[in-house]
This record gives sequence, C-alpha cells and structure tokens, in this order.
Amino acid sequence: MNDSRRYPITVLSLNPAVDMTYEIDRLIADQKVHARATRHDPGGNGINVARALKRIGAPAHCFCVLAGEIGSLLDHLLRGHIDTLTFERVPGETRINGTALERGNDAQYEISGIGPEIPDSVLERLLHTFVATTGNGLAVITGSIQPELSRDTYARLVEQLRARGGRPVIDAQGELLRRAVTARPYLIKPNRYELEQLVGRELGDRNEVASEARRMQQSGIDKIAVSLGPDGLVFVDAEASYHVTTPKVSVDSTVGAGDSMLAGLVAALHRGDSVEDALRLAVACGAGTVRHPGTELFSADELPALARQAVIEKLPI
Repeated sequence: MNDSRRYPITVLSLNPAVDMTYEIDRLIADQKVHARATRHDPGGNGINVARALKRIGAPAHCFCVLAGEIGSLLDHLLRGHIDTLTFERVPGETRINGTALERGNDAQYEISGIGPEIPDSVLERLLHTFVATTGNGLAVITGSIQPELSRDTYARLVEQLRARGGRPVIDAQGELLRRAVTARPYLIKPNRYELEQLVGRELGDRNEVASEARRMQQSGIDKIAVSLGPDGLVFVDAEASYHVTTPKVSVDSTVGAGDSMLAGLVAALHRGDSVEDALRLAVACGAGTVRHPGTELFSADELPALARQAVIEKLPI
C-alpha cells in the first residue's frame, strides 16, 4: 500500500466566502459601471486549496463555518468540488469577496469581506474535530480569520497537530503567520511580501529570499516555499534550496493561484513524489489557474504540459 493512503489531507477554512468577480472596462469614480461578465465561485483560501486538491486527484476533508443565506449558496456551489465537507452553522452571514478585473488597463481590484462571528463553543468543537481527523496526516491551515478570534489560533493548532504526529501546513499573513511560525509548522508558504513582513525588511533577488528562508527553516520549520509571483518559486528544505521558473502564460485572474500552487505541493508531498516533481506540479497548478477567469481553477488536463515548462535550478544556499 502507498504510504499516502495511511493518513489524510485535511483543510481548515474558518472564513470561507462566495467570490463575486466583475469584468469591467474601467472604474470611474462616483459613476455606475456595467460589467461585461459576472461570476460567482466558492472562495476563501482553504476552500480553493480543497477544490484544487480534488482536481489533482488528492481529495481532502475540508472543515469550515457557514452562515446565513450566503452560506447556503456556498454549500450549493461547493457540490462536486469537494468530496468531504464538515461545517458548523453559526449566526450571521458568510462573507462575500469582490474582485473587479479592469480590462482597460489590466488592473485587478480585490475586496475581502469580514465573515460571521464564531461562538467559542462552536470554534472549539470544530477545531477539535479537525485535529482528531488529521491524526498524523497533512493539515492545511490557511486564510484569514474573523477579527474577534485570537491571533494565536493557528499557532495553537500547530502545537496540537504536532503533538499528535501531524504535519501542519500554514499559509497566512501578518500576526497569524508570525505566531504560527514560532510553533514550528511542517511547511509554510509565504509570498515575498509576507516573508518580508516576517523578517522586517525588503528582500532583493531570489538568493536573498532563499537565504532568509534557509535561516527560518533552520529554526525548526521543515519546508518553506516562497511564492515570487511571475518570478517563480523559491523552495527550501533540510536537503537543498531551489528556484523554479514558472511557465509563461496569459493571465486572466490571479485569484486562487497561490492556493493552487500550495495544493500542488501538498498533493505531491502526500504522494511521496520527489522534490523536483512536487515543484513542477506546484507551479503548473498556479500557472493553470491564472489562465482562468474569477476564482476558476486549473483543469487537470492542463497540468502535464505546464509542468514540463517549469525550469528548476538548485541554489547554493
């Protein structure tokens, strides 16, 4: 039996969303603008990761919170996108995220909603089930949380998962990420800006990014993947450091690209693929996603050709 079947992939999305995307010619201050096209997609970082995992053939057990009529719409939109969904119902409304794609100058504007409050008892029940289900598996913890929740939430989860032999994966921003890092997760996936926030300074070329990632990896984090947007990906583990050049594709929307990249990396690690194959799959998933509108993700049949275009270089760091 393949070892990957012995443990699950779980995904936590405490603040999922319905993503509304408007394609417009251009924004005009104080004027009504009519959309060329409109989309409604299931969204939120964790939801995107779980959707992408299913498309790769590595389905995950997703845990989230739903509220109100928007939550019911999200539940409906998710059918067929995620195999196993465990959720808690809470008062209020699931958030709506808005994206405006301004075709006149290829600009993208994003507004993220806030989301419903989660009662303490509901939160603890959901998190307990999430940790217990993960066991010694891979647990993806990603995205924003509601303002009233403790910034230690992800750090506490990392500690609990590690204590059970689990491998927590963190993709977050700001104080959530900073505190989670101190608990030593298995993998983190900051982008360049998020890494700069962690180290407190701007970073230059890929070697400088890799050097800071190496320093952080040596503090107790097994693997670090730093997304550089169109400049590719830096990946550091205990064995080596890599830079991956992403395939050159036309960009329709960048929403969900980082989540797709993370899903590719997690799926490959779950299967026990080589580092090089994992990195190829990761950048292929990200590149495939930016070719699609709204929060539509890559399709599985795009991945082989995109993966072959990835150029991997070992860095002496």
